[in-house]
Amino acid sequence: MKEIHKKFNSRNYQLLFMAGCGAAFLLIFSYLPMFGILLSVKDGNKSLNILQAMLQSDWTLQNYVDLVADEKFWSVVWNTLGLNVLSLLVNFPAPILFALLVNEVRSKHVRKTIQTITNFPHFISWVIFGGIVIALTDMTTGVVNPVLELFGLSSPDNPVDLNMPQYFWTKMILVSFIKNVGWGSIIYIAAISGISPELYEAAIIDGAGRWDRAVKITLPMIAPTITVFLLLNISRLLGNSFEQFYVFQNSANLSKSEVLATYVYSTGFTYRNYSTAAAMSFFEGVIAVILLSTSNFISKKLAGRGLF
Repeated sequence: MKEIHKKFNSRNYQLLFMAGCGAAFLLIFSYLPMFGILLSVKDGNKSLNILQAMLQSDWTLQNYVDLVADEKFWSVVWNTLGLNVLSLLVNFPAPILFALLVNEVRSKHVRKTIQTITNFPHFISWVIFGGIVIALTDMTTGVVNPVLELFGLSSPDNPVDLNMPQYFWTKMILVSFIKNVGWGSIIYIAAISGISPELYEAAIIDGAGRWDRAVKITLPMIAPTITVFLLLNISRLLGNSFEQFYVFQNSANLSKSEVLATYVYSTGFTYRNYSTAAAMSFFEGVIAVILLSTSNFISKKLAGRGLF
């Protein structure tokens, strides 16, 4: 017992405290809210007391029946899925390529400067960042239209309104790229820094150029990290950041900007259909588990590695 007590020094208690804070955060914000799933099989729409509706209202599956019959819901699902698939194709490889490029910068000061500049947008809230983007893309006072005029894509007499529905998906993908490419590359840069320099030295002796070293050494060595993040991104094909889309959403672009996250919010809090909103959230969670399990199974069969 004395030996065990000696091993538990102050550093162990600090680590336990940090781990306990993380566990408490997950319990409060991830597991306790799952109690609300009960509302999806209860008649709680328009209820004044949600807790009372969960505990005392009648059991019903009508919420799921209404969900299946709701054409707007399926339209929002396809809208969410289409936008997220395009974002996955563009924004998932971007941090990997950016990490490879940063790794090729020889000057340590230049590398840190690039990382600082590209990481900064991540720490700005979507409300502020979205407001900046909306101001920049305004068709009368923004600076984007004059830039488009230089390329012949706009004119002073007929400026392009970038807040219209046909431009929304492109704008969201570009905005997400700017905000997250630097932050998303951190884990890949850390993985690259863990590669043994001897591998690169041997490749240089064999005459391998930068491209060959990146393709034949760097990418294979960080492949496990890429696989983990790819599987996690696939599982979130029906998930979106609520703040990201809500700040850009308006009545003009609603046909393209309405995603599942904002539709659940409007259904639950604007129209007070709490049970229907809970059913939507449960549907999203089930699809996420199916996507994660399926993609993990395929990854283990094809690449021999997976998330679990």
